Amino acid sequence: MRDKQGLDPSDIRILSAVQKHGQLSKTKLAELVNLSATPCWSRLTRLREAGYIRGYHADIELERVVDVTRVVVTVGLTHHRKTDFDRFEAHIRTRDEIINCVATGGGIDYVMTVVVKNLEAFQALMEDLLAADIAIDRYTTYFVTRLIKAQQPNLANLAASKVR
Repeated sequence: MRDKQGLDPSDIRILSAVQKHGQLSKTKLAELVNLSATPCWSRLTRLREAGYIRGYHADIELERVVDVTRVVVTVGLTHHRKTDFDRFEAHIRTRDEIINCVATGGGIDYVMTVVVKNLEAFQALMEDLLAADIAIDRYTTYFVTRLIKAQQPNLANLAASKVR
C-alpha cells in the first residue's frame, strides 16, 4: 500500500532507518528494514534522487564542545506582503547563527532559534538583522535555560497514523 507521496511501508522503513542512524552500510540498512541488500539500496538511491533525503549529519552535543547561548526569538514584520516575507526569509537563510526558523499564523510571523557564543554575539546579530532592511517591526527574545528535547519526529509513527 502506497501513501499519497507514492511511498510504501518499505520506503518508510528505509527513511526511518537513515533518519535515526544516518549513513549506513548496504548490509546494515537491509538488515534494519528487513529487505535484501540490492533492492534496499536501489530504493535508497531512488529516495535520495527524488529529494526525500536532504542530507546526513551528526547530532553533536554542543554544550560538551563549547559554551553557547540559545535564544528563541519571535518576530513580527511591519507589512505582510509576499515580497516582505520573501526578503526576510532569504536573509535569514544566510545567517548561520539562526538554526531554525518557522513561519507561523496568528499574532507573530516567525519563531527562530538562535545559537551564539554569548549575549554580546546575540545582540550583534539582532542589530545586524534590524539594520538589514528586512521589515522587522518587533521581536521578543526568550533565553533558553536548558534544552529539554531536540529531535526529528518519528517518521514511522507519523506515516502509520491515519487522519479520520
